[in-house]
Amino acid sequence: MSERERQDTLLELLNTTPLDGSGRPTDLLAEPQAAKVWQRAHGGTGTAAERRHLVQARDALQAVVRGTAPVTALSPLLDGVTSHPKVSPEGIAWEMDVPRGRELAVRALVTWSSVQETMPGRLRPCANPECRRFLLDRSKPNKARWCSMAVCGNRMKVRRHYERSHDAGAV
Repeated sequence: MSERERQDTLLELLNTTPLDGSGRPTDLLAEPQAAKVWQRAHGGTGTAAERRHLVQARDALQAVVRGTAPVTALSPLLDGVTSHPKVSPEGIAWEMDVPRGRELAVRALVTWSSVQETMPGRLRPCANPECRRFLLDRSKPNKARWCSMAVCGNRMKVRRHYERSHDAGAV
């Protein structure tokens, strides 16, 4: 799996708790069969234990990215994970040993760490206060604000336009 694919999977995981059409939070991993499909589509086994670890990792990562929890909140999710060097003609690579059923969750944490290191500040919550989704800004100027320009960006621009025209008419 490429780094871009890992980043996309991380973003998809973070975005598994969107708001439904009436503005209520939903959890796309709450229903076991839907979660199993998601897990398998992203290289997992689809077990209930894997889902529990994945949801724990998702919830902790969401809180860290939103700034409502410290980075140290991720530490317990890495208990029992070790790494060791592997020497090959290409050089030294580090291989992780991850307890069974926790591979997807640990991969999400490692990908988050890589994004923090290589793209600091680019993984963030959508700027629409009525949205629970996240975005990974890959643009050169790093000025993206919304998870989707077509949805949240448009809503926020329409709202600002309405407020400006309404305020101008009230003067």
